[in-house]
Amino acid sequence: MASNLAQCQVLVRKAAAAGAKALFLPESSDYIASSLAEIVLLARSIQESEFVLGLQREAKQTRLSINVGIHEPAHGGSKVKNTLIWIGDQGEITQRYQKMHLFDVEIKDGPVSKESMYVDFTAGDLRRSLELTFGKRSVEQGMEILPPFETPIGRVGLCICFDLRFPEISLALKRQNAHIISYPSAFTLPTGAAHWEVLLRARAIETQSYVVAAAQSGPHNEKRISYGHSMIVNPWGEVIARLGGDYMEPEIAIAEIDLDLITRIRTQMPLLRRTDVYPEV
Repeated sequence: MASNLAQCQVLVRKAAAAGAKALFLPESSDYIASSLAEIVLLARSIQESEFVLGLQREAKQTRLSINVGIHEPAHGGSKVKNTLIWIGDQGEITQRYQKMHLFDVEIKDGPVSKESMYVDFTAGDLRRSLELTFGKRSVEQGMEILPPFETPIGRVGLCICFDLRFPEISLALKRQNAHIISYPSAFTLPTGAAHWEVLLRARAIETQSYVVAAAQSGPHNEKRISYGHSMIVNPWGEVIARLGGDYMEPEIAIAEIDLDLITRIRTQMPLLRRTDVYPEV
């Protein structure tokens, strides 16, 4: 976690030097664990987390808002929360969103990941992993959509990684006039190569909002590699900034948020939902 904080501090200073008003960091920026025991053991409250406290100091010193994914202990201590926090430019934590959709997948001839039970093994290890984790749920799912909130770059709505596959959240955020939707992620290689960009562009097009997707990249341990390819998409669905998938050092992608563009697109192509036929989200 100390190493991850140091990398994030580099990114904060790069963003501040570039004149950015906000920095979006990936999901699980504090750590990605390799076992059920680790994910619970390493979680700290925001008041006790040196990772969070360090970023709060950076935000205050640089006058830069920071959106970052972390882990927090859940009530009872046997689970953790996959949380996204917003640190204001005075260093205060003003918003907190808890991931609603947990990443539980079994890719044919590929990895098996069960975020709800924190299984992250190759397919050949599936039997052993299920024996080790059966009945032990490690990540607590969130239960509500956080309303969009005002920031120096516009009204921001928060989602996390696997939430990207469920447009209901982003549509609800758009209905509440979100200008920007954040999807910090740690996509796997096969799912990232298949769906990462197309899903991000789809969410931007259907909500007529900017989408900011900061992504973990590269190997975390012997069982886990993240896809990377952070990107920023405008409300017309155009990728206006992107990074690759194999960073030699912490990197940032920079783009301008044009609130007038959002207004023009939403005015010229109004998306009038038929809530008389289907439910309003």
